[in-house]
Amino acid sequence: MGLDVIKAALPEYAKDIKLNLSSTIATSTLKPEQAWGTALACAVAARNPVVLREIAAEAASHLGPEAVEAAKGAAAIMAMNNVYYRAKHLIGDDQYQSIPARLRMQIIAKPGVDKADFELWCLAVSAITGCGVCLESHEKTLRNAGFSREQVHEGLRIAAVVHAAAVTLDAQAALA
Repeated sequence: MGLDVIKAALPEYAKDIKLNLSSTIATSTLKPEQAWGTALACAVAARNPVVLREIAAEAASHLGPEAVEAAKGAAAIMAMNNVYYRAKHLIGDDQYQSIPARLRMQIIAKPGVDKADFELWCLAVSAITGCGVCLESHEKTLRNAGFSREQVHEGLRIAAVVHAAAVTLDAQAALA
């Protein structure tokens, strides 16, 4: 169950990903709720059914029901925000910055978990989707909340490995 199923499904050419799954999530220097919430939010963002199902199953033993919902909520809200804010930035016309988003984002104000943990999960999802504006914003919020660069770095490492596992399993499925 969980990470072991994902590792067993990965092909030999992804041996580094297998090794990194354990060293980034299971032995993270983050608190277990932070690490597993990050992994779950990233699994939602990475969109691979095996990765999502297995990480969700294992995360449930490390997260309470509110944290599970908050991690999924972080991925959901960032799926919208990353597209919106990245697009406004990439257009390159500063006048778009003054136009209000008019998009509901209530979960950000009441995530059901420690606000800083939710910010970490949002940052990690933003790393997967490549929204520089969101990465800068969430990193600043985390640092202001007392997170160290090392803690932010741990979230980024988890995002990278979960995404790599999802990409690899998607490729294997497509080639099968």
